[in-house]
Amino acid sequence: MNPLHRNDRAGEYPPSWYAASATPPPPRPPLQGAVRADVAVLGAGFTGLWAARTLAAAGLKVVVVEAHRVGWGASGRNGGQVGTGYNRSQRALAAKMGAGAARAVWDLAEAGKAQLRAFCADHAPEARYLPGVAHGEYSGGEATEVRADVDHLARAYGYDQIDVLPSDAFRALVNSPRYAGGVLDRGAGHVHPLRYALALARAAESAGAAIHEGSEVTAIDKGRQVTLRTAQGAVTADHAIIAGNGYLPVIEGQVSARVMPINSFIAATEPLPDRWQTVLAQDIAVADSKFVVNYYRFSEDRRFLFGGRESYGIGFPRDIRGPLVARMERLFPQLKGVGISHVWGGTLGITMSRLPYLARLAPNILTGAGYSGHGVALSGMAGRVMAEAVLGQADRFDAFAALPVPAFPGGARLRAPLLALAMTWYGLRDRLGW
Repeated sequence: MNPLHRNDRAGEYPPSWYAASATPPPPRPPLQGAVRADVAVLGAGFTGLWAARTLAAAGLKVVVVEAHRVGWGASGRNGGQVGTGYNRSQRALAAKMGAGAARAVWDLAEAGKAQLRAFCADHAPEARYLPGVAHGEYSGGEATEVRADVDHLARAYGYDQIDVLPSDAFRALVNSPRYAGGVLDRGAGHVHPLRYALALARAAESAGAAIHEGSEVTAIDKGRQVTLRTAQGAVTADHAIIAGNGYLPVIEGQVSARVMPINSFIAATEPLPDRWQTVLAQDIAVADSKFVVNYYRFSEDRRFLFGGRESYGIGFPRDIRGPLVARMERLFPQLKGVGISHVWGGTLGITMSRLPYLARLAPNILTGAGYSGHGVALSGMAGRVMAEAVLGQADRFDAFAALPVPAFPGGARLRAPLLALAMTWYGLRDRLGW
């Protein structure tokens, strides 16, 4: 089942608060006929757009083909959290990869955050990057683990941006009765993701890249040159970058075997200008330690944007709003009965190890995907290092590609049913408080 068409209308942004509060340009024309380029890029999300901008700025002819609209996929409908590091602790990565390799990927993650901050400051102030992401823990044991991670970051990398908060202090910041404590990371932040994606597209085009919307890639022809084929055209290039992430159809087996599409959902409340600080004392974003994670923040007009993962098949459930609002009200009883203005879902890519998958699919084909909930910063850096590799500077790409990402058991054919079983188990653990 193709995630590009299962849950959305072709060429239309989802009914999100992001789409309602952004100003996309008119649709760009689809790819028509045969086109030649130095580099062909599949996907106009954060990964593909950063790759395109970097390559075009270096003087290469770049053609981007996007099935729907710029930022239409996960890049334009996510929680907007610009997190630190990966969906695995640096302690775990050092134990798995060794201290040197773990330091290299830490530096890449930090560079990803810095790249986003600088771009928003210079080119996308409307994306409203703001600092601060808190993380809530549900038990004393989880809080102890997080403190050990914070201590490791300070000791190994000199990262001193995280404050550990005991229960009372965390409750003063995040007013939910359910958390036993948490942390506040002042080096992380949050952003309007669709406005950021639209600004990236403008910057890529200003650098010389061509972007074709409404141009779904249906086949990839490999060889000394690469051809991406669409219904109405084809682009042939010396190099290709595959950046479809969770929306990539099963047209590239190595990616499909390692990157699994799952769905996540967000509800936006009516504006709460006089009540928002009964939930959060500061204008920060928050995530928590549930395996089926809750993530939330306030918009610029003080709507509460509350997200959670409720579905592990390709299709959206019939009732998105009910379970999502129930989760929100369990965490924040003070919001019971508040009006909901928007509800939407989207598909992201996860991997077995919850680490990004960067790889050479062929000598002249690179891919980046599977950011596993940490893609707002990491995907942009993945796009940049893939562009650097095309330009002959592969050190940072090789460091990123060293992250361990095994294939799902059974590959693309069995990844969905096996993951659904695992998620059902972990969701039960969350509900029982294990």
